[in-house]
Amino acid sequence: MQSVSDSFSTEVNLNGLIEVLSKHLYSTPIVAVRELVQNGHDAIVRRRIEQPNAPHDNQIRVTADVAKSTITISDTGAGLTDSEIHGFLATVGVGYTRMLRQQDDDTGLIGMFGLGFLSAFVLAKDVTVLTTSWQTPEQGWKYHSTDGQRYSVTPCDATAPGTQVILTLKEEYSHLASNTLLERVLSRYCILLHESVFVGDAVEPVNKLLPPWRESVPEGVTLHRALVQRKNLAFAAQFESSFEPICAMPVTPFGSSDAVGMLWIQDGATYGTSDNRNLSLFLRGMLLDDEARELLPPWAGFVGGVIESSKLTPTASREDLQRDETWHAVRNALTESLISGLSDLAQNQPELWRRVLLRHNEALLGAALCDDRLFDLLKDRLQVPTSKGALLAKDLRINNSINILLSQDGGFEEMLFHILQRPVARGDRYAVVPFLRRWASTYHCRIIEVGTRTGNEQLFSLADLPDDQFAYLETHLCDNEQLIISRFEPAVLPLVVTLDREAELKQILEQDDADKRMSTAALMLARQFTSQIKQTKTSSLYLNLNNPCVMQLVAALTNQQQPVAALRVLKSLKVILCASGNKSQQWDLHQALEDFTQVIPALINEEK
Repeated sequence: MQSVSDSFSTEVNLNGLIEVLSKHLYSTPIVAVRELVQNGHDAIVRRRIEQPNAPHDNQIRVTADVAKSTITISDTGAGLTDSEIHGFLATVGVGYTRMLRQQDDDTGLIGMFGLGFLSAFVLAKDVTVLTTSWQTPEQGWKYHSTDGQRYSVTPCDATAPGTQVILTLKEEYSHLASNTLLERVLSRYCILLHESVFVGDAVEPVNKLLPPWRESVPEGVTLHRALVQRKNLAFAAQFESSFEPICAMPVTPFGSSDAVGMLWIQDGATYGTSDNRNLSLFLRGMLLDDEARELLPPWAGFVGGVIESSKLTPTASREDLQRDETWHAVRNALTESLISGLSDLAQNQPELWRRVLLRHNEALLGAALCDDRLFDLLKDRLQVPTSKGALLAKDLRINNSINILLSQDGGFEEMLFHILQRPVARGDRYAVVPFLRRWASTYHCRIIEVGTRTGNEQLFSLADLPDDQFAYLETHLCDNEQLIISRFEPAVLPLVVTLDREAELKQILEQDDADKRMSTAALMLARQFTSQIKQTKTSSLYLNLNNPCVMQLVAALTNQQQPVAALRVLKSLKVILCASGNKSQQWDLHQALEDFTQVIPALINEEK
């Protein structure tokens, strides 16, 4: 019988762990090559730390052999002793690199988890390691394993300090034995790596280009902005596959963030709600994530970038990041870099700034609402879609009011403003309403949202008629509209029919099938709002007492006359004017035209 104090060792199924690595930890098996290149990088850094007088012409070379179906990763790093092979290379979860980083995290070392070498067995059916340590340059060692569980270590001829990892690929991965493929993959992963990486027999490394932010400028020398932009855009073009970069902005350390790099504005017009964010993230020089868009602010759907950091913490797969304080610090730093970069464009590079505004006006309307500094920068530079084309907000301000048409169809309201020769903002377009509300609040002017009861009351001054006259006009003029006696400009317009958006919403929500289309919670909240709306008819007919024709009709009613024919003409005119723009009202346009055709001759005959 076992005692309570008995303890046992946890068993590790290495085959199962390798399967997890190959099928679940890494997004693609080729990541194993990245891990082994990373090990080579750390071996070089380790040698530089431990042997300061070592040669500095260090390199990593990756070579494919199609005939043998092998990939060889060689480095001129520190190499391994016999004991280090057993203690680090062949022990899962233990790494010399991690030990050095715990002592000093500013070394430039990349590895953390001690899983990198194990990833070799994701691709390979046979792994051979030939290594000579700088500590014992007279003795080389050969490691060999076919499954990662059992291995052999035997002496071999010594070479120059460094390590060769030879992968004999599994049949399903034999296509990876291609220098062309490896060059394409490693050009992506290693473009910012500090140690030179060569593929095959190439004489130039895949990371030959120096990132602009690492270039040193001689003291006292100031490069022209145009030259800096040209160099930055040439580098950015390597990371932007969908859009041409318009202009680049530097990313510099901010707060507790150490991130450096650049952001750029993409060419090509974008819809306000489209998200084309594109950010490549490098951790200590090695690509971690080329879809790190979540580090960019949500409003920046037209922004690309490439950054590198040493402080961010990767997950075990090294293909994602932990959302810790450092992650949020970097995210904040990118927002700051973007806002300051846009401000610099506006102040110092007007031609580029105009191009940015032209390409991304709609998206920037929404962006301006997300940050006070952005709003201050953009409020008088962005154009708003209106009935007269795109205009600045200040050009919409008439009599200290800005009119916003909420209806997508335009309807009779659009005709009203066309007659008045006044622009009206298209409130159905992305971010227009909240942007103009904030603009109006900033400049202390009035917003009139046409199509709402409150907005219409500001457009139309209410007037009164005796009850009997009101009832007569309502009978002869209205179909399913609420009659409202009013006065408004222009006087030549006898009447206006407007939709009441709030009453329309109330009607939709009160339909039985609304229960099927909305969640119970959302429906309850919506009905709490609409319960305060007393209006039941979804459209209103504003009769204009400033109009001479209407004034004569009212005078006739006052004199106990019944101008039925004239009212038929006016009703026909209502339908003719409103039918095309008011799709929610089922008017009979044919009948209206027929009435108009019949009444006019009758009136002419009366005059005779």
